[in-house]
Amino acid sequence: MFNNIEFLNKELFWLLLLLPLAIVWYVFKYQRQTAELRMSTTQGFKGTSSFWTLFKHFLFVLRLIALALIITAIARPRTVDVSTKTKTTSGIDIVMAIDVSASMLARDLKPSRLDALKNVASEFIDGRPNDRIGLVEYAGEAYTKTPITSDKNIVQRALRDIKYNTIIESGTAIGMGLATSVNRLKDSKAKSKVIILLTDGVNNSGFIDPKIASELAVEYGIKTYTIGIGTNGMALSPIGVLPNNQLQFGRVQVEIDETLLKEIADATGGKYFRATNNRKLAEIYEEINKLEKTEIEEKKYYNYQEKYRPLILVAGLLLLLELLLRNTLFRSFV
Repeated sequence: MFNNIEFLNKELFWLLLLLPLAIVWYVFKYQRQTAELRMSTTQGFKGTSSFWTLFKHFLFVLRLIALALIITAIARPRTVDVSTKTKTTSGIDIVMAIDVSASMLARDLKPSRLDALKNVASEFIDGRPNDRIGLVEYAGEAYTKTPITSDKNIVQRALRDIKYNTIIESGTAIGMGLATSVNRLKDSKAKSKVIILLTDGVNNSGFIDPKIASELAVEYGIKTYTIGIGTNGMALSPIGVLPNNQLQFGRVQVEIDETLLKEIADATGGKYFRATNNRKLAEIYEEINKLEKTEIEEKKYYNYQEKYRPLILVAGLLLLLELLLRNTLFRSFV
């Protein structure tokens, strides 16, 4: 009955301080009303019972309990059942364009650039429950891994499946990756359309110029955040394939066309970031998450159930019992 209880008038519990005062008054009054009889010995009274004398105090206990219940009742105990209804008033459609070229296997981020990205991107996806997200992967060419969808399970599975392979043409076609992402978003009816384009290299493949792709993004009102991933200087990266088909790693100079990435971001109203380690990469996605806020309309419905009535009922019964006993078994003031 008193689960998830709250009291509307908590300040009235100060009235409970009247209870110890009432006890002090009762003891003082009882002592003054008790007659004293002096005698040399009480041997003749042995065996008499004082049960009724002690039982008289029970009436006062009933009154105290009733008073405590009344104070609790006027403090207005009640339970609150809260139901919440949320509605997305301004959703965001997001496409994450991910570079899957061989250089993304470099180990300057742990365990690799691609794996570090997938871990951070997975958390980013979980943090956007009210938005639609799609994935595009690109190397020397680009294709849609999954179209924009509100089903985060599909997006997460597709993200886990992204890996380096030799099926996609080698190279880094930034223009192709951006243009494919724009194509996924151009017909979107969302209030805001965003591309997060990540690469660790320079545009050296594809037949679409990145600047033309950025102009398409501007035409369709698509904001683009660009991320350059990789340490400054040298990084342990794939440099060849061993006879057993295992990749051979060596120290390679990190080359990222930051000028191009900044131009794309500036032209589309986005922002350029550089991720030189795992922590920085996570911070970048956190910042993008804060920059792109989804407007949520939340309505809460409160259902109150008053719980003072049973307390008043019990208190009334106790007072009635006290009055009945006082005028039947006991006829003296207590």
